[in-house]
Amino acid sequence: MNASGIARRRLLFAGLGLGASLALPQVVGAAPRGPLVEVWKDPNCGCCGDWIKHIEDSGFAVRVFDTGNQAARQRFGLPERYGSCHTARVGGYVVEGHVPASDIRRLLAEKPAALGIAAPGMPVGSPGMDGPVYGGRRDAHDVLLVLRDGSSRVFASYR
Repeated sequence: MNASGIARRRLLFAGLGLGASLALPQVVGAAPRGPLVEVWKDPNCGCCGDWIKHIEDSGFAVRVFDTGNQAARQRFGLPERYGSCHTARVGGYVVEGHVPASDIRRLLAEKPAALGIAAPGMPVGSPGMDGPVYGGRRDAHDVLLVLRDGSSRVFASYR
């Protein structure tokens, strides 16, 4: 092989190496995503958007349906008394309202025989209800484990 052939090969291999090194960080450096959280909410609800950001920032993948949450809540069999402004589904569980990502992770790790978890209403100080407009206020509230028969028990307390 002549000198120009060797030079072309070196250039080709160098280009391949450079291309591989440029592509590698995109794969290796990509943040691992947690389970998919599907969320049904009103398209105009700001606190729902803030909760979704909290969930995404906590490593979950999110798919949003801006169609309201009443039909989703009914479809999943969650009693109205546990209702809030958005309804989510993850790992086969219902997650209603402003539930912290840490409680969702705990639910998925423990895998209780339950319908899901709920933070009924819109407790101030919970994720998504904790913006500057609330002036640092944090209302005491519980996240409930909702059983398949519609009953519940305290899953986590925030005081």
